[in-house]
Amino acid sequence: MITTVTADGKKEYEFIELLKQRAQNSDKNVIPTVQAILDNVRQNGDEAVREYTIRFDGTAPEQTEVSADAIDALMAQCDPAFLDTLQKAAANIADFHRRQLQQSWLTTKDNGVIMGQRVRGLKRVGIYVPGGTAALSSSVLMNAIPAKIAGVEELIMATPPRKDGTPNPDIVAAAKIAGVDRIFLMGGAQAIAALAYGTATVPKVDKIVGPGNIFVATAKKLLYGTVDIDMIAGPSEILVLADKTADPKFLAADLMSQAEHDKLASSVLLTDCAELADRTKEELDRQMQTLSRRDIIASSLENFGAIIVCSDMTQAVEFANELAPEHLEVCCANPMEYVGKLDNAGSVFLGNYSPEPLGDYFAGPNHVLPTSGTARFFSPLSVDSFVKKSSFIYYTEDALRADAQDVIRFAETEGLTAHANSVKVRFDLD
Repeated sequence: MITTVTADGKKEYEFIELLKQRAQNSDKNVIPTVQAILDNVRQNGDEAVREYTIRFDGTAPEQTEVSADAIDALMAQCDPAFLDTLQKAAANIADFHRRQLQQSWLTTKDNGVIMGQRVRGLKRVGIYVPGGTAALSSSVLMNAIPAKIAGVEELIMATPPRKDGTPNPDIVAAAKIAGVDRIFLMGGAQAIAALAYGTATVPKVDKIVGPGNIFVATAKKLLYGTVDIDMIAGPSEILVLADKTADPKFLAADLMSQAEHDKLASSVLLTDCAELADRTKEELDRQMQTLSRRDIIASSLENFGAIIVCSDMTQAVEFANELAPEHLEVCCANPMEYVGKLDNAGSVFLGNYSPEPLGDYFAGPNHVLPTSGTARFFSPLSVDSFVKKSSFIYYTEDALRADAQDVIRFAETEGLTAHANSVKVRFDLD
C-alpha cells in the first residue's frame, strides 16, 4: 500500500529521485527495433505499413484511409448521449483555446523602418491516437481542436484498426467533431514513420502529436528534426496539496484516478495534517475494492505513490514546485491564495470540486501536459504548438545608412568580414 513519509528535508527528496528513475525508463532496448521500422517504411512506404499492421494488429483493412461514408456510418453506431457529451466538451475546449490565438503584427518607426511578426498555422499536422482497451476520444479533441484554431490547413489522424480491421467508432466520431480532415487505419512506430516521411497514400506532415506506447514515443523522438513533435510524455502523475479542511474521500478518489493509468503512474498527497493523511490512507483501502483496475492502482500506489506530511503548507508548496507535477490539485480552504505560489505544474485544479478528470475530458484546458518534472520548463499543448512565426524587417536607405557603422562594427568584431561587406558595398564604404 501507499507509503507515508514525514518530510524532513531529505526523505521527500529521495522520493523525487525515485520518480526520476521511473521517468528515465530507458528506451535503448527498443531503439534498434523502432529504427528498423522507420527505415523500412521510408524505403517501402505503404507496403511496409501494411506488413506491420498485419503483424502487430492482427489484420489490415482493405482501405487504409477511412472514407467519408464510412465515417458517417461509424458515427451512427455511437451512443447519441456520448455524441452530445463530445459536442459539449469540444465547445469548452474550443472556447478555452480561442483565447490563446495570437495575431500577426507590425510596427513602424519615424525613420521609415517597418518590423513585424507573421503568425500562421502549420500546413499539415498528424495526430496519433492509440488503440488498445481505452478509446481515447478525449485525446482526439485535445489535439485536433487547438490545431484547427491555430489555422492548420490539414489534419491527418492515424489510429490502429481493431481486430476486425475497422476503426473504433467513438474515436472516429471525436475526429469528425474536432475537424480532422483524413483518417488512416495504422498504428505503432510504422504510423509515425508514414506520417513523418509520407507514402503513396499517406501525406507527409510537418508535426506529429498524440500519445502512444514506448514504440510510438521512441519513433517520435527519433524523428524529431524530420518533423516537429509535441513532447516525449512519461507516465501520468498527480500531486494533491491538501490542508486539514480537505475531504479524505475526495483525496483518495483523485489519487486513484491517476494510479489506474498504469503501474508506473505516480500519485502523491502533500498535507500538513497527519490525521488527514491517515484517513486518506483508510479511504484508499476502502474505495479501491470496488474499482475494476484495483490491481494496477495497488501496484502504482505501492511503488510510486506517497503521502507526505509536511511541517506546514509553505513547505508543501516548496516541495510541489520542486516536483513540478503534470497535474496539481489544491484542496485547501482558500485554494485561490496558492495560484501565485505554484510555479511548476502542467495544470492546476483549484478547490474540492475541480477533480483532475474534469480537466482530462471536459472543462476546456488541454490535457496534453508535461510530465516527469518537465513542467519546470515545458508548457501544455496549446494553439502556440501549431503555429510558426516569422519576423520581417524593412529599412529605408537612410535608415540603413544611419545604422551602418554599428552593424559593420558588430560584424568585424566577430571576424565576419563578409557580413560587414554586405553593408559597406551599399554605401561605398572602405
